[in-house]
Parts: sequence; structure tokens; C-alpha cells
Amino acid sequence: MDNPNCFHCGNDVVKAEEIVFDERIFCCNGCKTVYEIFSLNDLTCYYDFENAPGATPQDIKGKYDFLDNEDIVSKLLEFDEDSIRIVSLYIPHVHCSSCIWILENLHKLQNGITTSQVNFHSKKVRVTYNPSETNLKEIVLLLSSIGYEPYISLENYDAKKEAVDRSLYYKIGVAFFCFGNIMLLSFPEYFEVGEFWIEQYKGFFRWLIFALSLPAFFYSAWGYYVSAWKSIKSRMLNIDIPIALGIVVMFIRSTVDIAFNYGQGFFDSMCGLIFFMLLGKLFQQKTYNFLSFERDYKSYFPIAVTKMHNDGTEEAIQVYDVNKGDRLLIRNQELIPVDGILISESTLIDYSFVTGEAEPIEKKSGDKIFAGGKQLGKVIEMEVLHSVSQSYLTQLWSNDVFQKKVNQKYKTITDTLSRYFTPALLILAFVSFGYWILIDTSTAFNVFTAILIVACPCALALTAPFTLGNVLRIIGYKKLYLKNATVIEQLAKVDTIVFDKTGTITSNRKSAIEFFGTPISESDAILVKNILRGSNHPLSRRLYDFLPQTEIKKVEHFEEITGKGISGTIEGKTVKIGSAEFIGKKKDNQIKQTSVHISIDDNYLGNYVFDNQYREGLEKLFFNLSKTHDVKVLSGDNEGEREVLERLLPKNTELVFNQKPEQKLAFIENLQKQGKNVLMIGDGLNDAGALAQSNVGISITENVNVFSPACDGILDASQFSKIGYFLNFSKNAMRTIMMSFGLSLLYNVVGLSFAITGNLSPIVAAIIMPLSTVTIISFVTVISNIFSKKG
Repeated sequence: MDNPNCFHCGNDVVKAEEIVFDERIFCCNGCKTVYEIFSLNDLTCYYDFENAPGATPQDIKGKYDFLDNEDIVSKLLEFDEDSIRIVSLYIPHVHCSSCIWILENLHKLQNGITTSQVNFHSKKVRVTYNPSETNLKEIVLLLSSIGYEPYISLENYDAKKEAVDRSLYYKIGVAFFCFGNIMLLSFPEYFEVGEFWIEQYKGFFRWLIFALSLPAFFYSAWGYYVSAWKSIKSRMLNIDIPIALGIVVMFIRSTVDIAFNYGQGFFDSMCGLIFFMLLGKLFQQKTYNFLSFERDYKSYFPIAVTKMHNDGTEEAIQVYDVNKGDRLLIRNQELIPVDGILISESTLIDYSFVTGEAEPIEKKSGDKIFAGGKQLGKVIEMEVLHSVSQSYLTQLWSNDVFQKKVNQKYKTITDTLSRYFTPALLILAFVSFGYWILIDTSTAFNVFTAILIVACPCALALTAPFTLGNVLRIIGYKKLYLKNATVIEQLAKVDTIVFDKTGTITSNRKSAIEFFGTPISESDAILVKNILRGSNHPLSRRLYDFLPQTEIKKVEHFEEITGKGISGTIEGKTVKIGSAEFIGKKKDNQIKQTSVHISIDDNYLGNYVFDNQYREGLEKLFFNLSKTHDVKVLSGDNEGEREVLERLLPKNTELVFNQKPEQKLAFIENLQKQGKNVLMIGDGLNDAGALAQSNVGISITENVNVFSPACDGILDASQFSKIGYFLNFSKNAMRTIMMSFGLSLLYNVVGLSFAITGNLSPIVAAIIMPLSTVTIISFVTVISNIFSKKG
């Protein structure tokens, strides 16, 4: 009688060693303890995802004592503040949906753990915890106790290389060796040569062929059997079931043929089948790796940061050019791109980008500050500890806190087709086998195997992700950087486009600026320039660049009120820069242009008037967009620019002025209530809420290190005139998906019609199967590249 299986890990249990608890059988006290932990915390539905999904916990007494050392722990942490620490741990045992489920419910097992997110592709869990309630050692021991012991290596931690899994290459090599040699040994039988020595040793060669097939059958094809078995156990039929069934049927049939001297069997076809199937698997794996590559910061964060030189000059450099030891200038609302040490006296850091917690944290000179925080207050200086992490910024951008819920229609189509595909395929194969067995036994087996192999949903499953992935890559080259591929689908649905004015449809580049009022003395100009130095508002940056270079002064009590202005104290003098209302002056309706007012110690000096430079191609862009979309412009400025904009833009363009950030958000909300799919395009400063609320939010970047974490895309300002092109390309991407769906289904229909009628051998089916995937991928690549050249 077979030994029972452990309820937790699935291993065989020796009768003498079995442990019975709660009417269930366990192989050891470790598995029983894990089950008890889950039971006490109401987590037993872990076992509903897959039978026996756990691993046997190992004895790790003393193994992780080194985690008591805070210096070692600090090297492992991604983020470390008073009440929040974040660490990513590599968990080799992650293998199924139940693993993901339990690892994302760690907060139920241990106090102090706030959240845990699993990256299934890289087998990592990112744990956020409160160091006053728990510590890294306790978390590691908890993971180990429930069968998910993490792998922690301190050697070359900063430059570790993950081991490359080459097992698929070995399997392909073994299958090819077996396939080639069996073909060679089968030549006499192919040509039915009847010479004495060949007839004399025919039995020997047949059994030699049988022996050569075993490595391919048991080693190369083993992954298909394991996958099929797990699929059957979890009652979710996947495509590996018909493949595994086809291989097993061919092996048994061929063995029977040799044993009873019916013929040489189909071992050559079987090994060829395995070889070509594995080649297709390799190609598919390479394709998925291409789609899920770690987007590097050089391509996906075209934002700049200000570097301080020893002579006191400032230079805007790309974020990926930052090196250890550099001194950076971080203005109000700027993102901290790297880990570093605060040099300035003090500041407030908003880490909501990292943790989701909006409460700012005070940091003092000498404190460590982490990448991803947003600096609040007067300008600060910091020294860089590490260069930009290749994946950290993109990981933060993709944080679940900022994800928008989207209706992934194309994913649903693929999932639905795949769910019914395998059962329908099995039924068709058995019905065809039943029909042909009454006519010709050999043909029946060929038909049965060919049907199981030729009809594969792999090409169908690759259609949507590969199309969207390729489009993501193409528009990335054209300097629109999207958070993920699903944003393309949302872009295709957009019917209403809302533009912010300042810094979005106007350029931050130097333009004509004129001062009206009391002539500003050199000492007052120094005060104004130093207050402007801490702000990232487009008008502040333009005015800062316009004023002559001055000595740097210490700013106290710096404050920037969104949509109003900035203020601060220098050497006892209070400087205010902003709207007329902000500095306490009555609004002058005679001023028809964008202006910034100045006061020092409540003494009004005058105002700088900006001759707004609208972006190149603005008129043509709005004219083309207005043909297919509702176009609107929101601005926090007064109506001074209305006449200019009415001359520039199409007549049906709605212009709304004097909008505070909360009013911009309400405006977007109101449009959505009317059933509109809204694209908001802004600079990420005064319109962060509107960007987050919109169906798609795109932030324009022009040499500033500011964008909203809730935006779905970053557009390089130089590509502003191509917004219409990106919208059309997104719609064409959706058309490409539907076309490739049709092509994939057509392939399956044609392939099955040949297989059912007995006109397709299993080995030809195995060759056609990966070729279909190549065809689909080539099709979507060519079509999307053609569409990319339009416009």
C-alpha cells in the first residue's frame, strides 16, 4: 500500500513516523507547526490554492544570529526610518499562487509587519515593517518556520550576480543528441533495406533506440510531466497536459511496437517532438524576458538634478550621471534621486512615494536620506552615498500605492480562451482518436498526438503582452516613458484631453521678462534670487535664470504655497514673490500677461511680466487634436493670457483660469462623471491631484527633477508636439492586437483541420508549433513598426 502524503508539504509519510493532528497527516513536527500557525491566524485557505503547497521547514537554530548586528542589517535594508524599514528578500521556494498568497499575508502572522509584496518573476518578497515592534531576524525566522527560508548572501552584496539557470539548454542538448542518433540508427528501416546483417541485428538496434530515447523522455521532457501533474492536482488545466499526454502516448505505443515486434515505433518522432517543443519554450522564455526586462533609469527617468561644483556654480545633469561623492542641490518638491547624507542644517522629507505615509519626517545635518523622498521647504544640499540604483526608482514608480485600476480587456480575452482551450482540445483529440482507431490504428495514434501538439495557445497568449511591450519600447525611444504596458490601452480610449498652462503648453526656456515698478537695487536682487533658488515652479525657474549670478545667502522660514507664491527670510528681511493677492496688493486688471509680484518687508517693489513662449507646434497640435478629442486648458494664472490663447487655439477649446490645485482635480472628476475618458497633461507641480485623478496622467519634464508619482507617463518636453502621434499609435496598437488574435486563431483552425484528417505527422506539428509563435511575434513587430512610422 502507498504511503500517505503530508498535508502541508506533500512528501511521503512513513507509517511509523506519521504525525496526526486535526484529522490530518504530517511528516514532521515542522509541517504540523506551520499548519498550527496558519490555523491560529485563520490562514488555512492557503491550502485551497494548491494541494500540499508548502515546504518542510528546516532546522536553522543559530543560522541567522548575524542579523543581530545592526551594521549588517543596514546593508540589507532598502529604506530605514524611525518607524519604517523596507527590505527585499530572495525566496527560492516561491513556486505557486499559494506561496504568493501566504507571503503577502505575513502581517497576519507577525505584529510589526505592515505590508509584504511578492515579485513572482524574481522570487522576491518586499517587506515593510516597524523596527520598534519586530526586526529583520524575527522576520527571517518566521519565513523559515513556514517553509520559505530566504537566501541571504553578504559576499559582494552590492555587486552580486544571480546564478543563471541553464537547465533548459542542457535539456535541449540531450533531446537533440537522442533525436539525431535515433534518426541515424533508423535509416535502414526508413528505406526498408533487407540485407542479412541488418535483419540479423534489427532487434538489437531497436532496443538501442529505446535506450537512447530514455534520457529525452525522462530528463528533457520531465518539466512537462511536473507541470501537467500540478495542473491536474490544482484542477486548472494548462497547455502542458496535452503535450505531456502526447509524449507519454508516443512512448508507450513505441515500446509496445518494439516489445511485440510490430515495428520500430515512433521514438524518432518523440525525441524530435521534445527537441522542437523545448526550442519553442526557449524562444518563448527569451520573448518574455525581453518583455519583462528591468527598464533602466537611463531610458525611463529623463529627469535632471542640480550638481554643485567646488567653485559654487550649479549645473543641471541627468540623474544617471550622479556619482558617489557628488554634492547635489535639492529644491522644494524635488525628488531625492539617490541615498545620501544631508549637509544643510535641517529639512522635511516626504516619503509617501516610498511608504504611502504622507507624514513628513524631519532630518538634520549628518542624517542619512533615502532615494525616493520628496524634499519640502528651503533648498538643501546633500552628499551622494551611492549612484542611482538601476531598478529602485522604477520600482518606486510602480508602487501599488499609485497604481490605477484598469480594465484589462485583452488580458481577459487571453485568459478566457486559455481556460477553455485545453479541455476542448482534449475532447477533440479523443473523439478523433475514437474515429480513426476503427479505420487505421497507426493513423489514429498519429492523429491523436498531432492534435495535442499542433493546437497551442502560446501564440495567442503572447499576442497582447508582446504587442504592448513592443509599443512601450518604440514610444520609449521617442521619449514618452510609460509606467507599464496597460497605460497604452488606457491611452487608446481617451476622448478628452486637459492641458495645464504654465510649464506645459508654455516653455520654461528663457524668454522676454520685463520689470515694472521701483528699480530693484543690487542688494534686493540678491535677496530675490536666493528665495527663487529654492522653488521649482516654472516661473520661478525662468526668473531665477533671468537674474544675474549672485552670492549665496542663507534662507530662513522658506515656504511655498501651491498656486500662490513663495516667501522666506534673509538677514532679517522677509521676501515675498508670487501673485498680487499673495503679497497683499490689489489685483490690477490692466495687466494682461503672466506676472510675478515682489515685496520686501511688506514694501511692494513691482512685478516681473513674462512674455510667455508657447511650445513649438502648439497651434498645429491643438488643431489636429480638436478633430477627434475634446481639448481643454486649465490654468492657475489670471485671465491675462486669454486673448492670446483664443487667437492661437481652435474656437471650441475650453479655457479655464484661476484654478487652484483642488479645483483642477474637481474639474477632472466632473468630466469623468459625464462618462469621459480623460488624459491630463501637466508639469506635476500644481496639478499632481489632477494627474492622479485622470484616466491617464502624463507629466512634462524639462530639466527639473519633479514629477508626480501618481502620473502614468513622463514626456520629454522636446516631444510635446507629438502628443497626437502617441494617441494614434496607442489606438493602432489595439488594432494590432485584434489582428494578431485573428491570425493566431486562423493558425489553430488550419493546423487542426490537417491534424484531424490524418495529414499531419506529430513531428511536423512539433516544428510548426514554435514557428507559429515566431510568426505571431514577427507579425506584431512588423505591424507595430509600420504604425510607428505613421504620423
